[in-house]
Amino acid sequence: MLIAAAWLYALLALVLVLFQLALAFGAPWGHLAMGGRWPGRFPVRLRLGAVLQGALIALFALVVLGRAGAVSPAPPGWLFWIAVVFAAISAVMNLITPSIPERRLWGPVALLMLIAILRVAYG
Repeated sequence: MLIAAAWLYALLALVLVLFQLALAFGAPWGHLAMGGRWPGRFPVRLRLGAVLQGALIALFALVVLGRAGAVSPAPPGWLFWIAVVFAAISAVMNLITPSIPERRLWGPVALLMLIAILRVAYG
């Protein structure tokens, strides 16, 4: 069950990484991110931020998989707990965002990711 939770987290992270890359390459999905403040295509600075966020999410997926023993080597414990904090903040922010489409799409995803990472954390 622990490894399944880690793989669920990683699969959802992959979806998020692909979304962030799409934003970075100019997909007109701004209404689904950053509180919907930039409908359409993101400005350049936010596109760069989307690349960085995608990379961070990918790193966290590897960290979670390592913690669960699905990949080697296991990450340092402190890095895993940073991923947990990030997942908690992400869940809260996506559930309270003023953008209704963003809240409906990413709120459940972020909540599932939080549940999965907590399952890995507390085995």
